[in-house]
Amino acid sequence: MAFTHKPLREQVIVLTGASSGIGLATAQAAARAGARLVLAARSEETLRDICERLNAMGGTEVVPVVADVGVRQDVQRIALTAIERFGRIDTWVNNAGVSIYGRIDQVSEEDSRRLFDTNFWGVVNGSLAALPHLRAGGGALINVGSEVSDACIPLQGMYVASKHAVKGFTDALRIEIEELDKAPVTITLIQPTAVDTPYPEHAANYMDREPKLPTPQIEPEKVAEAILEAATKGGRDVTVGVMAKLNTAMAKVLPSVADKMSARQAERQLEDEPPQHDPQGNLYRPSNDGRVHGSPPTA
Repeated sequence: MAFTHKPLREQVIVLTGASSGIGLATAQAAARAGARLVLAARSEETLRDICERLNAMGGTEVVPVVADVGVRQDVQRIALTAIERFGRIDTWVNNAGVSIYGRIDQVSEEDSRRLFDTNFWGVVNGSLAALPHLRAGGGALINVGSEVSDACIPLQGMYVASKHAVKGFTDALRIEIEELDKAPVTITLIQPTAVDTPYPEHAANYMDREPKLPTPQIEPEKVAEAILEAATKGGRDVTVGVMAKLNTAMAKVLPSVADKMSARQAERQLEDEPPQHDPQGNLYRPSNDGRVHGSPPTA
């Protein structure tokens, strides 16, 4: 079914993982564009502060929902809040995510399952909660994957596995919703390269050194721009950043070469100093720092 996405100023947007990084950058950009927002995260105080600041800008209405996306009932409550407050949902962005730095054979099953609860099941829960409402009026479902939805890096194996799973789920769902049902819903996977956010500070860490993201990194505002473009124009797979395009292409065309190139990223993911942050990161508790950008590298 052909349909036209609303401009941002006329949209109701639900966004998970909105209290930092890409999610916060997207919330800020959407609020400036005049969209009405339902922002979800586990960080209650931080989330409420963010909503107050965005509401103070004028021209928008922003509602917080404290929720864990790995819990289906929490996600249903996000959708219910949007419907009760605004009467509809035009765009739903599944952005919440966590990571673990560590060799696959050293990461506990408990931590791995917790990561999948957020990164994979959070996307499933959000998609299934959003779709009845998106079908009703037409809209966009946007899942934030990664360049490692196609490519791969060492020392974050479970994160890579979860992002591959997100891509598989998103692709299958797109075929069912867009192709079989011809529903008025676009389903987009966003695949950014390394982004300058607090991601490594928030990650759980099994290593004996502080984790970091390899350079070059792109600004989270660039990913936010891609997300909001998908909210108004749709799209299928959207790679963000030159390295994302290069790495995904290499993984598909020359996988053995890509493996060797990826192996070189192991050392580039670690600082020269011992760990500085909680080794469990934000796996089991929110970070509460409310920052879009990460800290500058120490080495």
